[in-house]
Parts: sequence; C-alpha cells; structure tokens
Amino acid sequence: MPIAVTGSVATDHLMSFSGRFADVLLPDQLASLSVVFLSEDLQVRRGGTGGNIAFGMARLGRRPLLVAAVGPDVSDYLGSLADLGVDTAGVLVTDDAHTARFTCTTDTDQNQVATFYAGAMLHAREIDLVPHLPLDLVLISANDPVAMVRHTQQAREHGVPFAADPSQQLSSLSTKDVRELVDGAAYLFTNEYEAALVDGRSGWSTQELLGRVGVRVTTLGAKGVVLERVGTEALFVPAVPGVAVVDPTGAGDAFRAGFLAAREWGVDLVRAAQVGSVLAAYALEGVGPQDYTVAPAAFLDRLAEAYGEEARAEVAPHLS
Repeated sequence: MPIAVTGSVATDHLMSFSGRFADVLLPDQLASLSVVFLSEDLQVRRGGTGGNIAFGMARLGRRPLLVAAVGPDVSDYLGSLADLGVDTAGVLVTDDAHTARFTCTTDTDQNQVATFYAGAMLHAREIDLVPHLPLDLVLISANDPVAMVRHTQQAREHGVPFAADPSQQLSSLSTKDVRELVDGAAYLFTNEYEAALVDGRSGWSTQELLGRVGVRVTTLGAKGVVLERVGTEALFVPAVPGVAVVDPTGAGDAFRAGFLAAREWGVDLVRAAQVGSVLAAYALEGVGPQDYTVAPAAFLDRLAEAYGEEARAEVAPHLS
C-alpha cells in the first residue's frame, strides 16, 4: 500500500539578497515596516511541500500518492512527477485559479522572507481520501488549512496512520486546529522554530505532547535531527558534514521524503533520519527543492561517509 502525501504543489520564485536581513530590519520600527531587498537573480523552480516530498520519495524508488489541488498551468510539472513514479491520481485540477506560488528571498545567513499565494490550493479541501484507501500512511503537510484538518480526520476515522507536518501553516492555525492535526500522529515533523510554535499553539506541555504522538521529529538545520518518544531518551542524528549550501529551500521536505521512504523500507528511526539527512544535503546543494538526482552508488557512498559502512549495508538492498 502506498503512502499518501497531502500538501501544496507550487511554483517557487527564488531570489537572493547579498546582505543580512538583520542589518536592514530595525527592531524599533517593525510596526511601520517598509523595506525592499534588492536581488540580482531570479530562479523559477517547481515546489510546494506535497510536490517536493513526493519528488524526493520517487527519487528513492518509492511510488507515493500525491494529494493536492492545482490550476491548469502545471501539466508539465505533474507529467514529470508521474514519469518519476509519483501516482498523481489524487491531484485535483481546477480551472478557476492559478497554481499556488511561493516567492522567497534568502540572505547570506540563509534566513528567508517569503510570501505564499494559495490560489488553487484552496480547493484541496474538496479532495476525499476515502476512494484512495487502503493506505500505509497519510502525511499531512502544509496545505489549505481546512484540507489539512479534513484529511487528518479522515485518516483517523478510517484507522490509517498519519503524520503531522504543519510547517508554514502554523501561523494560520488555531489551538483547536493544531491539536486536531497533532493528536494521535504517528510522526510529528517540525523544524526547531516550528517546534516552539507547536508547543505554544497546542497549549500542551512537552511531555503531554510527546504522549500524544508516536515520534516527534525535530530538524535542527546544520546541527542535525532529534527523535523523541515518550518514556525514552531522545535520539540525536548529526547532519551530513561538508555540505556546500546553495539554497535551503526544500531541504526540510527532502528530509521528510528520505525519512518516510526509509521507514517504508522497514529500517529503524535512526537509519531513516540518516537517509533523510543525506537527501536533504542533496537538496541544499542545488537551487530549488527539486534540483537533484539520486545515483544509488553515490548516495550510498555519501551515507557511508557520514554514518558508517553499516548504514550502507542496511540501505543498499532497498536502493536500486
């Protein structure tokens, strides 16, 4: 049975600022903010959390079901995902709005300022997961907030394990919504900043929250990943060393793709986090979230260099 990846499909417009946001933003003037960051480059890439994660899983040989809503302007994008092995039967194409668009500027500290146009993504709430059952897992990544809650409820009602990945939508979600998305999740994915938002928005203590999810997976950027379960000691997985960062956009999505693909293979949590970290390194070293390929031998070499020969031996049979 496949993993369903629910989330946005978008076009990414990526720019870079040759300075530091911290040097331009005045803390005592944020209430009347008016600032422009001059960029000398523009990269237009395929993106969106759902598209990125499905892409990464397909690069590792999996066949996820993509569940998303798009406009009529991304037929080439969907075709390329299908060619990689992504099942696009869960994609709703609507003709009354453009596909979602992500516009992002990154400074020299790899901090980002972004705007997301929802567009056709708002139709994701119309997609019914039931016709696509049975499923091994439903990943609820950033999407139309109503769709995120609906798909979580459907997974719960039909006894399908689900993973919560609210990421960029946390600022749009109420306490009730955050609790609905998180409670009972097999995995809770966030970065370090988002983890603090989940704690604050949910109103639950750290221990209460751990008691409501299977595994809490928190990415720490260049510091690595922390895996937490109630009643056990936290597990730490260091990041892949020697990564030449070109663009951080989509690195978290690549990590999730690698982690979930590895869990589909049946490997343990630490090994899955290592696979996710290597795939995230691939994403970091290119422009845009889908600007990488995976050659099995090279991937295994990098996995072994970062995490040892045992990692290579365990993953090799699954990566062909």
